[in-house]
Amino acid sequence: MRADLCPLAVLLPPDAADESEMAYYRQRLDDPGLLDRALAVQVEGSVVLAVPVGGSRKGGDLSVTEVVTGLAARSLLRGRPGFPDVRLSWSRYPDCCHVVRWGAPVPYEDDPVAEGRFYGYNEEALAAFAETYGHLI
Repeated sequence: MRADLCPLAVLLPPDAADESEMAYYRQRLDDPGLLDRALAVQVEGSVVLAVPVGGSRKGGDLSVTEVVTGLAARSLLRGRPGFPDVRLSWSRYPDCCHVVRWGAPVPYEDDPVAEGRFYGYNEEALAAFAETYGHLI
């Protein structure tokens, strides 16, 4: 296929995601069953996993470098079960990624553990993060 005809974002089945990314979420999510409803999204030459909201997971996101790619990914996720309020957050800075978000707004408490809870990570993952990076739970 010619490069100028390639879609900016493609929806793939979850098993198209990298096994290491699946393992990452499987080990950290409070409800790993969410992976059964996850979607793999091919953007900018990579396949990333979009994990739906549910249980203690209140929101999710994926990063893109180009606004048009973010708009395409947003369109793919919009209206799908587990992906409420899909939106694109544009970066103000040219060297930072834009972010496709879904679910509730991220709590900006400057507390990575609270943010981990927002994303539905289990207590073991949060404790490991706190131990590694020196944040207290």
